[in-house]
Amino acid sequence: MQAKDRNPPDGGYGWVVVVSAFVVMGLTAAVLKTFGLFFVEIQQHFDELASTTSWITSVTIAIFHLGAPVASSLCVRYTHRAVVITGGLLAFSGMALGFLGLNIVWMYATTGFLQGLGISFSWTPAISIVSHYFSKKRALANAIASAGECAFAFTFGPFFQWLISQYGWKGALLIIGGIQLNICVCGVLMRPLANSCLLEARRSETETPLGNSASRTDMEEKSPITQRTFNWMLMRRPEFVLYAIFGILAAMSFFVPPLFLVPLSYSLGIDESWTASLLSILAMVDFAGRLLCGWYANLHMTKTVHLLTMTITLISTSLMLLPLANSYLSLAIFTGFYGFFFGTTVAVHITVLADVVGMPDFDSALGLFMLIRSTGGFVGPPLAGLIVDMAGDYRASFYMAAATLVLSTGFLVTLGQLQQRKERGSRSKTKPEKSALPYPSLHLLKLQ
Repeated sequence: MQAKDRNPPDGGYGWVVVVSAFVVMGLTAAVLKTFGLFFVEIQQHFDELASTTSWITSVTIAIFHLGAPVASSLCVRYTHRAVVITGGLLAFSGMALGFLGLNIVWMYATTGFLQGLGISFSWTPAISIVSHYFSKKRALANAIASAGECAFAFTFGPFFQWLISQYGWKGALLIIGGIQLNICVCGVLMRPLANSCLLEARRSETETPLGNSASRTDMEEKSPITQRTFNWMLMRRPEFVLYAIFGILAAMSFFVPPLFLVPLSYSLGIDESWTASLLSILAMVDFAGRLLCGWYANLHMTKTVHLLTMTITLISTSLMLLPLANSYLSLAIFTGFYGFFFGTTVAVHITVLADVVGMPDFDSALGLFMLIRSTGGFVGPPLAGLIVDMAGDYRASFYMAAATLVLSTGFLVTLGQLQQRKERGSRSKTKPEKSALPYPSLHLLKLQ
């Protein structure tokens, strides 16, 4: 009975948690994804360079990643529910204070730091609790939850454009902050899972071979929460290191296209109303890519790491083609290709992390992975902005993003080969043991 209780529900109330995470993804990642609509407005208001203005997004992305380990630790010390509610309040505070728009440094601190921390404290526990509620259907559940990002971005593009035209970029920030308060409602619906894999990991750490209850109690009292929550020894595992390096390079490019797509369309002379529709197209095909890839990954026909390698290759190819667009139609087509393949990548990259480290270390791995990946998200947009300033063309940012993704595929290929080598090694070790079993029994027959 105890073993049964330790298994994730793989359904039931878990689907309520998935829907809640779906909305959280929309009110966090989708807002960050469509923030490019504010880029030109803020740049013109403060009369700053593209590289200087892009630091707002860079700070948001960096804090989003840097706060992940803290969010993971707080989830275990308290609950996922409490952390998500806190994240909703922080996200609202960032946007509400950004409404004042005192100067560019103020924007770094509000819509950059506070918003990033709010996104981190909302996004991280939402993804984590979905993984704990599901096992066999984890890839599909993660794909559905993450699809909230593009489902909301589909409507946020024209909606934010309308808000800016009606209330200005400052008023739009205040209204968006109020909408983000709904994250708190989603947090309330994230009921703690008493017998989650996280608690199973705790039991495995405290149980002794003899089942001595006194020893278990002593170990629980002596073991600090950080040791049970965060496993820094993951840095010694080659598989995790390879995946973390991939994460750095991927983060350098993932946040660049949404940020510079709007300025690129303006440089091509495309009308503002049509520009907003590009973000809707991006969100729509992204949504389709996530659900399709999540469904396919759930069939377990292809190893997730191989599937991820293929999708990253296709993304880099689409990014190389996107700058070739010279009209709205061609830009919309190439944006669609990029959005679809980006969606397939997002659908499986968290599942790959779970496969690499296993569920007992998943919370530690998620926080540590986000922490390491933050360097890429922090450097990527300013580097792209610097390249744009030097080249005088927004197309240069897309070529930079494509180049970093091409480099990241090498680490995924190495990771896949390392996993295959270990699997072959484990098979070769088990075969002699199985073949040696009959010989002792034959020897006993001869003695008799």
